[in-house]
Amino acid sequence: MDTRSRDDDTRLMSVPRVVFVCVKNGGKSQMAAGLMRQVSGDTVEVSSAGTRPGVALNTLSVEVLAERGIDISAERPTLLTPEALRAADVVVVLGDEAHVDPVEGTAVETWETDEPSLRGIDGVERMRLVRDDIATRVRDLHARLVG
Repeated sequence: MDTRSRDDDTRLMSVPRVVFVCVKNGGKSQMAAGLMRQVSGDTVEVSSAGTRPGVALNTLSVEVLAERGIDISAERPTLLTPEALRAADVVVVLGDEAHVDPVEGTAVETWETDEPSLRGIDGVERMRLVRDDIATRVRDLHARLVG
């Protein structure tokens, strides 16, 4: 038996759903999802997935989000499914390696994120710059979704 109230159903229908996608779902898409959860609270339903998911999260991604009070350590890479695409209001593809076929009624955005390694910046400093770039984009997306 469904125990949700009518108000729960109305709220669920009015909350925008975002799926962040990258290839492995171990780094950038997981960071974007964690950052959006922090910014949005319960104003946006958030998930992430990969087109060819890896087996674990990028440890530096976990570390640099923890610096901001965001714990994604329990997350696991997940395969992007057609159902997840259809259920989303917005699909955000991070980088140019993952490819998502458009679904009618679902907006798809591609974020070409900063790649500090092209400037010789690696390790945790690289990941902090990537995190900060994604955080700026997440705040902008949140503002567009909820006003």
